[in-house]
Amino acid sequence: MNFEFFIAKRLISAKSYKSSVSAPIIKIGIAAIAISMIVMLVAVAVSIGLQHKIRDKAVAFNGHITISNFDSNASQGAQVPIALDQTFYPEFSSVDGINHIQAVAHKFGIIRTATDFEGLFVKGVGEDYNWRYFEDFLIEGRLPNYSNTYSEEVLISEYLSRRLHLKVGQTFQMYFLKSDASRPPSIIKFSVVGIYNSGFEELDKTFLIGDINHVKRLNRWKKDQVGQFEVFVEDFNSLDDKGLEVYAQTPSTLNAETIKQKYALIFEWISIFDKNTYGIIGMMILVGVINMITALLVLILERTHMIGILKALGCTNWSIQKVFLYTASYLAIVGLIIGNGIGLLVLFIQKYWHPISLDPSVYYVTSAPVHIDFGYIIGLNLMTFSICFFVLIIPSYLITKINPVQAIKFN
Repeated sequence: MNFEFFIAKRLISAKSYKSSVSAPIIKIGIAAIAISMIVMLVAVAVSIGLQHKIRDKAVAFNGHITISNFDSNASQGAQVPIALDQTFYPEFSSVDGINHIQAVAHKFGIIRTATDFEGLFVKGVGEDYNWRYFEDFLIEGRLPNYSNTYSEEVLISEYLSRRLHLKVGQTFQMYFLKSDASRPPSIIKFSVVGIYNSGFEELDKTFLIGDINHVKRLNRWKKDQVGQFEVFVEDFNSLDDKGLEVYAQTPSTLNAETIKQKYALIFEWISIFDKNTYGIIGMMILVGVINMITALLVLILERTHMIGILKALGCTNWSIQKVFLYTASYLAIVGLIIGNGIGLLVLFIQKYWHPISLDPSVYYVTSAPVHIDFGYIIGLNLMTFSICFFVLIIPSYLITKINPVQAIKFN
C-alpha cells in the first residue's frame, strides 16, 4: 500500500506531470469535474429554492389545507358560511402534526379611485390569523391589527399600490355589490397601513387583507360564522396524508382540500424541476466521467515504460491499476474542492445579494432563490466521486494488456 501511494504521489507531483504531454488533459479533467460540481450545486440549490418559495407563497394565502363548505365557490365570491363552533377549532387536536388553524372569509369588491378602479377580493382575517408569512412579504408600513371591533386597516400588495397609486397612510373607497341589484352597493372606506410583495403576482392581484368583521357584516352572517378554515401542518412532505386525515375528521358537509389540489397545475409545474435537475446532474456527471477517463487513458499511455518496469519487478496488474486509480481519485478530489468552493461562493452571493433576477409573471419570484443544505452538498460530492472511481476501474484494465518487454522497448 505504501509503495502504491508513493508511486501515485510521484505521478501527481509537479515535476512528474506538469511538464509532460498529459498536463493539459489532466487540467481539463480537473476543470470538467469542477465545472460539473458548480453546475450541479447551482441546479439543485435553485430548484429546491424555487419549490420552497413558490410553495410558501401559495401557503401564505391559503394555508396547507382549506376546510370549506361543499356548496362554496370562492372563485366567484360565493361562500356558504360555516359555524365557528367546530370540534377542530381553535385546536385541531384529533390530527397530529397540525400546528395552527385560522378562520377567514372572502368578499369580492371594487376599489374606485379618482382615476381608476380595480376588482379583487377582501380576505377577511381575525385575531387568530398567522402573520408569519406576511412578515417576510412586508416591504412598507406595518401589519394591521384586528380585534373584536371593526377596523378599516388593510394590507395591500405592491402591485395594487402601483396600479392605483396608493401609499401607506392613504385611504380609498371599496364598493360591494348586493345580491339585489336594485339596491345601492355598500361602501367602506379603508386605510392602507402596509404594503406587501409576495412575488406571486397571480395572488397579489387577487387579494387584499382586511378585517373579517367587515366581511361578515357585508355577507349578513352571524358573528359565529366564517367562510372557511385554513390549516397549517408541521411537515409539508406529509401533506397528502394529513389532508386525508383532516378530511376524515371534519363533518360530512365540509370539504378539506390541500394546497396541492387547489393549485394542481402550479405544483405539477414545480415537480418538473426535479426531473430537469436529475437530467442536469446526469449530464454533468457524464461530462466529468468522460474527461476523467480520457485523462486516465492518456496518463496510462504516457507511463507505458514505467508500467513495463513495474511489471518486470514483479508488481501485479491490480497493484499497478491501484496506482493510477489513486492518481485519478486525487485529481477528482482536487476538481471537487475547486467546484465546491466556486459553487458555494456563487450560491451565497445569490442568496444575500440577488444579482440574478427572474420574471415573477413566469416564475412567481423576483429573483432566483437558493436553498443551501449541506446534506445534499455532501451527497452530490460522494455520488460524483463514487461514480468516477468505479467507472475509472474499466479503463484501468488497459494496464493488463501491456507487455512488460514491449513496454520497456517502447521507451
